[in-house]
Amino acid sequence: MGDRTSPAPEGPATVVHLLRHGEVHNPEKLLYGRRPGYRLSDLGEAQAKTVAVHLGENDVAAVVASSLLRAQQTAQPIADAHGVEITTDDGLIESGNLFEGKSFAVGDGALRHPQAWRLLRNPFTPSWGEPYRAIAHRMLGAVHAARLLAPGREIVCVSHQLPIWTLRRYLLGQRLWHDPRRRQCSLASLTSIEFTGARVTGLRYSEPAGSSGAMVAGA
Repeated sequence: MGDRTSPAPEGPATVVHLLRHGEVHNPEKLLYGRRPGYRLSDLGEAQAKTVAVHLGENDVAAVVASSLLRAQQTAQPIADAHGVEITTDDGLIESGNLFEGKSFAVGDGALRHPQAWRLLRNPFTPSWGEPYRAIAHRMLGAVHAARLLAPGREIVCVSHQLPIWTLRRYLLGQRLWHDPRRRQCSLASLTSIEFTGARVTGLRYSEPAGSSGAMVAGA
């Protein structure tokens, strides 16, 4: 018999938790998107602390967040609980959106405004904002970069609703355009991706702070 070489073991699984930020202080009910300065509300701060407690016994080795204030504030209690510094990666940032600064958006009354119709000519791309495939690719790059920070351990990445939901659909092989009212990505929810080596081997969703805010201005 000739020599037979078994494949090398790939080591323990790495888990990247994609955490949507907590509720934002937004009394004007605007679509804030990438606008700076939007901070967490009192409820949002409580949600961030609840997630930190939920992950308190997990083997979290790194915390990464988009540069937007609401993401940094959501990340801070988790980073404090595990004694790590927050790494900023704008691969996790909110999606670009031409409805920023308005009180209506796609799925939330935009069709009632004739001046918005030119932005709605192609819902499959979409025409009003950053292309879905571009969102998926930059998010996947950020998640793989996070995975490499601590192989075999857990990493928390704080991001935003549409980027998280788009990546989830991309990983599951689903079409990227969708009804925004049906996203399963509540405030302070976790979409956890398990890797064996560089392969995605699991995906799960949880709401440690409770189900809330599936559709809010800004996402």
